[in-house]
Amino acid sequence: MNYGEEGGQILSEQGVSNKGPGAGLSGQDSAFQREAVRRHYETHPYPRYPLLASVRRADTYALNLDTLWGYANGCLLPLEYRRILVAGCGSFSPYPFAVANPESRITALDLARSSLRRARLHCLLHGYLNVTLQAGDLNDQAIAPSPFGLIDAYGVLHHLGDPLAGLKALTARLAPGGILRVMLYSHAARGGIEAARRALRRLGVRDVPGLKRLRDMLSPASRLGRRLREPGVDATFTAGLADAFLHPQVQTFTVRGLQGLLAESGLEILLAGHPGALLDPARELSRLAQAEADGELAHNFILYLVRKGQGACRLQSKALLRTNPCLARSLRLPVLPLRLHPRLGRPLPELGLAARMLLRRCLTPKPVTQLSPAERDVVEELREALLLVVLRD
Repeated sequence: MNYGEEGGQILSEQGVSNKGPGAGLSGQDSAFQREAVRRHYETHPYPRYPLLASVRRADTYALNLDTLWGYANGCLLPLEYRRILVAGCGSFSPYPFAVANPESRITALDLARSSLRRARLHCLLHGYLNVTLQAGDLNDQAIAPSPFGLIDAYGVLHHLGDPLAGLKALTARLAPGGILRVMLYSHAARGGIEAARRALRRLGVRDVPGLKRLRDMLSPASRLGRRLREPGVDATFTAGLADAFLHPQVQTFTVRGLQGLLAESGLEILLAGHPGALLDPARELSRLAQAEADGELAHNFILYLVRKGQGACRLQSKALLRTNPCLARSLRLPVLPLRLHPRLGRPLPELGLAARMLLRRCLTPKPVTQLSPAERDVVEELREALLLVVLRD
């Protein structure tokens, strides 16, 4: 997730779908491109949110380790696994993870020290001291050693010369039952941007000032001019332009390439968080493949993966219910509406008074036997939305 004018030359244009998920680079080329990526991020830390920009804790519910662990394993999180790794953290991500997990130890890892410095400022300005920042390569197993209950690699693996090696390096750090969140570029969804990148390379545009001059010269109606102004590309600031069009190393994934990557990693899909995601992983992969075949896949892949999870706990007589702790402050006055941003690619269940009262009661774990019939009816919807977990007693 890093770019810049020093390393702005497009060095590679690779597609995992064509080369296979394990295709990589020689050690020398890999080091060269890794250094180019580091220079990018040193020059343009990404994303460039204002330092005082804040995140409401209730809206970080999909990053909460306790809830994700309970969803994947149906049990409480062991204390020794209360550790989170944000790999390729960029300049902002450590902060929302700290908001979501104030009682966990968080390690934020990135190649670029400028990104780490800005990430540190975000955390300190908002009073979060549970984050350790470390510069280095996520492939180096000596850096940030295991075990972690949760690892985040959002928008990271597709910038590696060998995404499979990177995925395996992160998987090796996961505790049994641990969760890994990834965002990977879709070959179909990135089509327009990748075409623009190829055009810019042919035109010799290798830095942001040159890109801005070209964009200003082009008519918005032209193909390249339109792509340089595409909705969803944050073209209002330098780092956004560099991230979209001048990153030195980008790989994209077809659905088949994604499946191959996961098959070789030993991880299983727990949840999908991209737009339109279905709850069942097998059905979701089929939906993605069909959308890709029909030319209708317009988003990247956001997946929560699990390593040897124990599986969810069923709603049985001996089960306990526990509310996502990120909601605690928002539930203090249960008569007020609870408005949350959807984080899993599908609408949230209706959070009426009965649902809010149930969530408030279960901030301390409650036995299923104490539920009314009406409350039982909403438990599964709340569990699927990561607002509530069902735990084995």
